[in-house]
Amino acid sequence: MNGKAIDARGVTKRFKTGRTYIEVLKGVDFDALHGDLTMVMGPSGSGKSTLVATLSGLLKPDAGSVNAMGEDLWSMRPGKIDRFRLDHCGFIFQGFNLFSALTAVQQVATILKYKGYTPAEAKARAAVALEEVGLGARLNQRPSELSGGEKQRVAIARALAKDPQLIFADEPTSALDGENGQVVIKLLQRAAKQHGAAVICVTHDPRLEAYADRVIHIEDGRILDDRRTAPAPAPEAARQPELVGA
Repeated sequence: MNGKAIDARGVTKRFKTGRTYIEVLKGVDFDALHGDLTMVMGPSGSGKSTLVATLSGLLKPDAGSVNAMGEDLWSMRPGKIDRFRLDHCGFIFQGFNLFSALTAVQQVATILKYKGYTPAEAKARAAVALEEVGLGARLNQRPSELSGGEKQRVAIARALAKDPQLIFADEPTSALDGENGQVVIKLLQRAAKQHGAAVICVTHDPRLEAYADRVIHIEDGRILDDRRTAPAPAPEAARQPELVGA
């Protein structure tokens, strides 16, 4: 299996403000490998979050192509893009995006029901995912009963439970203190190494660079620097067997 999970070429995105257009992405080329934790770094307004949105099927670029998991993402019908995200993508956001009325295990099980699991299967798989992120004793707690770090770990469990090949994390540590931020980034690193996912993490926190296999710096809509901090995984080792719920 080829190690490339995403291969994007010439991605351009502009937004209209008044009578003018602001070009946020300027012909960006980007790829990401299975088994890699890739950091996309840059100042506020650099285009990093917009880039991730175009790579994950959330925001259509004005020009360029995105090949994701061997498919031309933006040639798909909108409904098929939605299904692609459900089947292949896990998302982790700065604001956790949890439902206040649901327990931790319900937060994770809900998304699995859309994947076709029975309620019992979804609950069992959700419990395994939460145990993997160290929340085995907090399955029945609601968000108001969890710390910020625990909420983010619920969000990571929710992303991992589907065994996604692509994980997108947008500023996942910005609302957390240093210790909890380190826990979160280590879990993302593990998602790449043990689950074989291509993990793409947008951040402006330089402390996280130490955990990355690759660091890409973007500024003013262009990639300024792209360097590997670890050897690329061998293609045949790129996709590991499913772990969550195995």
